[in-house]
Amino acid sequence: MSKDSIPTIFISLISQSLQLSEKSVLNTVNLLTEGATIPFISRYRKEMTGGLDEVQIASVHEQFEKLTEIAKRKETILKTIGEQEKLTPELAKRIDSCWNLTELEDIYLPYKPKRRTRAEIARENGLEPLARMIMKQNVSLLEKLATPYITKKVTTVAEALAGASDIMAEWMNENEAARNAVRRIFGYEAVITSKVVKSKEEEGQKYRDYFDFSEKLSRSSSHRILAMRRGESEGILRISIAPADDEKCLDKLYRLFVKSTDEAGQFVAGTVKDAYKRLLKPAVENEYAAESKQKADIEAIRVFAENLRQLLLAAPLGEKRVLGIDPGFRTGCKVVCLDAQGNLIHNETIYPHPPQHEYAQATRKLQKMVEAYQIEAIAIGNGTAGRETEQFVQNTRYVRPVQVFVVSENGASVYSASKIARDEFPDYDVTVRGAVSIGRRLMDPLAELVKIDPKSIGVGQYQHDVDQGLLKKSLDQTVENAVNKVGVNVNTASKHLLTYISGLGPQLATNIVEFRAVNGPFRNRKELMKVPKMGIKTFEQCAGFLRIPDSTNPLDNSAVHPESYPLVEKMAQHLNVTVDQLICNKELINAIDLQAYITDAVGLPTLNDIVAELEKPGRDPRNTAKVFEFDPSIKKIEDLKPGMEIPGIVTNITNFGAFVDIGIKENGLVHISQMADRYVSNPAEIVALHQHVKVRILETDLTRKRIQLKLIN
Repeated sequence: MSKDSIPTIFISLISQSLQLSEKSVLNTVNLLTEGATIPFISRYRKEMTGGLDEVQIASVHEQFEKLTEIAKRKETILKTIGEQEKLTPELAKRIDSCWNLTELEDIYLPYKPKRRTRAEIARENGLEPLARMIMKQNVSLLEKLATPYITKKVTTVAEALAGASDIMAEWMNENEAARNAVRRIFGYEAVITSKVVKSKEEEGQKYRDYFDFSEKLSRSSSHRILAMRRGESEGILRISIAPADDEKCLDKLYRLFVKSTDEAGQFVAGTVKDAYKRLLKPAVENEYAAESKQKADIEAIRVFAENLRQLLLAAPLGEKRVLGIDPGFRTGCKVVCLDAQGNLIHNETIYPHPPQHEYAQATRKLQKMVEAYQIEAIAIGNGTAGRETEQFVQNTRYVRPVQVFVVSENGASVYSASKIARDEFPDYDVTVRGAVSIGRRLMDPLAELVKIDPKSIGVGQYQHDVDQGLLKKSLDQTVENAVNKVGVNVNTASKHLLTYISGLGPQLATNIVEFRAVNGPFRNRKELMKVPKMGIKTFEQCAGFLRIPDSTNPLDNSAVHPESYPLVEKMAQHLNVTVDQLICNKELINAIDLQAYITDAVGLPTLNDIVAELEKPGRDPRNTAKVFEFDPSIKKIEDLKPGMEIPGIVTNITNFGAFVDIGIKENGLVHISQMADRYVSNPAEIVALHQHVKVRILETDLTRKRIQLKLIN
């Protein structure tokens, strides 16, 4: 859709829905339809959007796509009803003005091509006139009324009346007022009920909280809905959604359809019961099941995406020489030595743990590697034998200062067996690749984690149960936002990292890496235009996020976009200095009169961003990595006693609390109610992923391997 063909109603509806100005929405939609990416728009087009951030721009994009889909659906509906020669001007006008999908489908329902229903069979048997007469309820003696409709196919009065009832039940089901009345009662009073399937009690122990469970659907949290639906899909639970009292729905329907108390009225009342039980109630239950699942999916995906964002933006150690260890008992600890750029320069296996017990030999090997490769930090995976390996490394003396970190190895095995890892290290097995990934995660989590499917990183819940299309879209956008927020060195970035840069994608990322390999490092951003398939539009989208530290132009190592270079040069000229002299000189920067540079295209938002970059060009928005130590006395769940206060690291955040690694196999849960001495609506307000915290042990369940914690700092 070109920007000239964007319907005005779309802009108005999005503006109302998101509480944004129509101007901001229109400009944002125009930029998106022209091919601009969300990171580019949020960073470099603030004047046009009114300063919308990535989340708001993504919401505009999502609403625009939904309205586009509704518009396509309306075209199909109008065409179908038109082909039936039932499209009146009033009906066409109503469809044209409707932008609510549920309402639109209700309007279409009476005209929707149907499979061969009981009502359809009754119509074929000529019973529709009988149904119309009974529905009016100004008749009596139904048996006499039905007698003329007896045929070879309809052999009795009872069959004729049953057929008429089926037709009336379908009318009731297709009646908008009836469906909305039932929906309203479901909305206020629907209860979701979960029961264990007979004989599945033992198999489904992990779902025992839901063996006999019910609560108002409107109060049911996303994680409970997803847990119940997973139990249902595994055949353990049976789930239903229904009003607490069906009589309320029936009373509403009686008022709509029953107009008399005579024989015809009583017959219609019986048909209302049938229509509700057989058609209306199941249809509305399915709607609410789908709607509640969709809401739960969206909330779970939101939490997952926020956790992923925090993980990707976790503090990097930076360009240091790192020794990575993938711990193990029987198979030993796989050790790799990496240079400051993350290149593998050495690998071997040591066996400090049972059953080999080669402690002294392992110590000597470790000391020798630290000295020979001038190791500055050691990264240890937090999986099996992680605590024992950490203790072994901590107890070893080195000739040089060495920082020791425990690193999450979630997804490392997925990476090590992937095509990406095979391409990077064709001559090494999965164990070496896994250790390399652990070491690189410490140096730069973002650069390493982009190589792994986000679903395998281990910071979500029920990620395999939610809408996979929505999940992928959200996680891909999260990765793209994170990569562009940090920016990358175009001369060292992998093609996997470059893929997520605004405007690039896999093909151009590959072209950049291949061009770099043939022609050497890029000397300035202008040289990017020499890359095959790099057009002016793509350059505009990507250039500001690609850094060139040793460029001939100092602005190439900053987030200042090339389109703003003339502006910075003018600022320097007015101060009688060069751009080189202006950068990082706070006194000169403070002397810039920003008002003098405001134009129709450039306002204070862009000027403030430029000044911030001039003060600290290419600054990394992430914090720096900090060393953490677990309580050395805690080795297994049995060591925990209520009242103990121990350190931990937040490993996952959910709607109901946060999981904390306390140095043993099992993570503990800080429930949302145990996070503060006040009401907390969102755990993310209190804790962040990888945050170092102190917790108190409240309770341990050795059978279910569960640990309840309280946050005390």
